[in-house]
Amino acid sequence: MSHSSTAAAAPDLAAAGPAPRPGRDRYLDLLRSVALVRVVVYHIFGWAWLTILFPSMGVMFALAGSLMARSLSRPALGVIRGRIRRLLPPLWAFAAVLVPMMFLGGWKPDKKEGLWWWADLLNYLFPVGAPPFPWSLGDKSGLVETTWAVQAGEPLWYLRTYLWFVIASPLLLWAFRKVPWATLLAPVALCAVVGTDLVRIPGETGSAIVDFATFGACWVLGFAHHEGLLQQIPRHLALSCSSLVMAFGLWWASGHQTVDGWDLNDIPLAQATWSLGFVVILLQYSPSWQQLPGGLARLDKYVTLSNNRAVTIYLWHNTLIMATIPLLDLLWEIPFVDAHLGGVLEATYTPLMFVVVWPLIGLMIVTVGWVEDLAAKRKPRLWPTGARRAKDGSHRR
Repeated sequence: MSHSSTAAAAPDLAAAGPAPRPGRDRYLDLLRSVALVRVVVYHIFGWAWLTILFPSMGVMFALAGSLMARSLSRPALGVIRGRIRRLLPPLWAFAAVLVPMMFLGGWKPDKKEGLWWWADLLNYLFPVGAPPFPWSLGDKSGLVETTWAVQAGEPLWYLRTYLWFVIASPLLLWAFRKVPWATLLAPVALCAVVGTDLVRIPGETGSAIVDFATFGACWVLGFAHHEGLLQQIPRHLALSCSSLVMAFGLWWASGHQTVDGWDLNDIPLAQATWSLGFVVILLQYSPSWQQLPGGLARLDKYVTLSNNRAVTIYLWHNTLIMATIPLLDLLWEIPFVDAHLGGVLEATYTPLMFVVVWPLIGLMIVTVGWVEDLAAKRKPRLWPTGARRAKDGSHRR
């Protein structure tokens, strides 16, 4: 990614142009890995404060926006087609498991919706809308909760939002280069209207617009990062403005808490402003590493793996978290464990879920992760850590 030197005077954002740097930016790769781990931790422990500590979705959309801006140096139609091609096969692999499981579990077409119900299923093939799933399935005495389909399908909102950002990116990037500040702040203004119930848009259409507005500024920040515009803003000014925006986000959240308290996922305007300020700081201080420095170098293969399998990890992590429950429950079938360690298992059940889910994620990477390679027109790899390329002296991908 490109970086421009800091300007002493106020930058002319509209006049700046891209200066892309070849190769991977390992700092951005590290941020993406941290974001994925934070998402898994949040969905296991449910700690609302994690949405403040590290707003993963804002970070992920910003990184994706930066890469999209870099790609748009090529013809836009081909770039969009390539991004969609990389997205859909992993979704199809996920849907090939989830949809039959839901039907086997008793999910039936909604007769009131008629053909529209079947049309909604096509969102599992091309997620322009929200792929449907039942809100309750099975019985309370089953292996998993009756909301398992909802939890498994929850990550699909990200794919829908990402798809719309990809489609809109040529227009957004054009607008950003013409009127950068207006393009950056427009999503926040839209979120202030549709994300606060000032104007309520019903159904999944409303949800899609709210998601687009909530994370639109982060996506555009990715443009600013790629074009080197953030680095033209004096650091003290960027830090001061970001702090004010973040303070507004926390203030808004304090007066609009839901049953989950400070969970910014439930407070769109707070999420939008906190993520905006947070991402500005992360990208403003971006060191643009060619390699992970110091002790972080030990994490290199894991960072490479998670970046090569980011879609697989994100799509499957909730399903795999639920799979840890029946696996851990098998421990009670062991007489000694049941008699002597039952209390310990009860007290450490959630941390044990966190421990067990990672081998399951690893197994899923080996089982279906290679689909991401096929989608990217690469040779399928079971465990792409970049180790072999590193030994050959090549850059880790």
